[in-house]
Amino acid sequence: MGTRRKDIFALYVVMYIEGVSFLQEIFRRLVSRKKGEKTMIIVLRPGTKPEDVKRVEQMVMSKGLDIHTVVGEGITIIGCIGDTSCVDSRLFEVETCVDKVMHVQEPYKLANRAFHPEDSVVDVSGVKVGGKHLALIAGPCSVESEEQVIEIARAAKASGANLLRGGAFKPRTSPYSFQGKGLEGLEILCTARQETGLPIVSELMSLEYLDVFDEKVDLIQIGARNMQNFDLLKHLGQTKRPILLKRGLNATYEEWIMAAEYVMAAGNENVILCERGVRTFESYTRNTLDLQAIPVIKTLSHLPIIIDPSHAGGKWWLVEPMAKAAVAAGADGLMIEVHNDPANALCDGSQSLKPEKYDALLKAIARIAPVVGRQV
Repeated sequence: MGTRRKDIFALYVVMYIEGVSFLQEIFRRLVSRKKGEKTMIIVLRPGTKPEDVKRVEQMVMSKGLDIHTVVGEGITIIGCIGDTSCVDSRLFEVETCVDKVMHVQEPYKLANRAFHPEDSVVDVSGVKVGGKHLALIAGPCSVESEEQVIEIARAAKASGANLLRGGAFKPRTSPYSFQGKGLEGLEILCTARQETGLPIVSELMSLEYLDVFDEKVDLIQIGARNMQNFDLLKHLGQTKRPILLKRGLNATYEEWIMAAEYVMAAGNENVILCERGVRTFESYTRNTLDLQAIPVIKTLSHLPIIIDPSHAGGKWWLVEPMAKAAVAAGADGLMIEVHNDPANALCDGSQSLKPEKYDALLKAIARIAPVVGRQV
């Protein structure tokens, strides 16, 4: 068994004995380390006496490292912060009370697959996202009227959608474009939820409305332009609602996961990632959908990942093939724009499916999903 596999196996044992929350506590402390510092973890054997813990801590500090110790019911973990590259781990391994010494390579901890090997399943007001569950989010890009949203919501639910999306506040490139109906639009979404029973998804753009969203919205969406709004992300960590975090236009996988880490480190571990296309040199499509993000994210992180093929291509006829490909590649859900009158939509009509086309798409998805072990 290779060194890395042994390390991960050791962590499995720790999590089995102490529970995931035990490791999450120490990684929450470690995440605040200074830039450039590396992390080393010393796992002590079950039943280690307090005096032995103290002795190992003194050994660590004598090497110029800071320590963060978490004591569980059976196992103690000592986190070592600083320039650990200059420290020979064998100095600690010779101690009889030391079970394992491991180096943490990635800068993200709570979102890391290595320390949470099972897929996370996020509950959005009764709708499971992750695991074998497939989230099917549908609705108009922007809330235009109560009649419009309710009509679309009813049609989408009849087709199989289990979450309703709709923009009450709209971030637009041009200040002269329709910016959404604001709080009025949010109330319309709430009415649609009452009428259909579908939990609602809507984008938060400002801290000004965080309390309102925390009260009314089932899944708070953070758009691509706010992915690295770190002050906003920190405050989202204090909410009770799950967060849908879209990938930034030019964000790397690590930057994207680190944005999720901001939310998780602040206390909210219910984060769902959303790939919506990245900016490349190609101008024929609105963005370039990165389907490789699905297996990469699932390798690096335990967080669910869904795909938004509507914003990626910007053309309605690209939505169906990209949605099918996303499910086949292992996505945990789809976020698709549906409009009853795309030609006259106030926002992004060209990338919206009509209800009948969405219905046909979900029938095709229902045939693909079981092949990859998903439930629709």
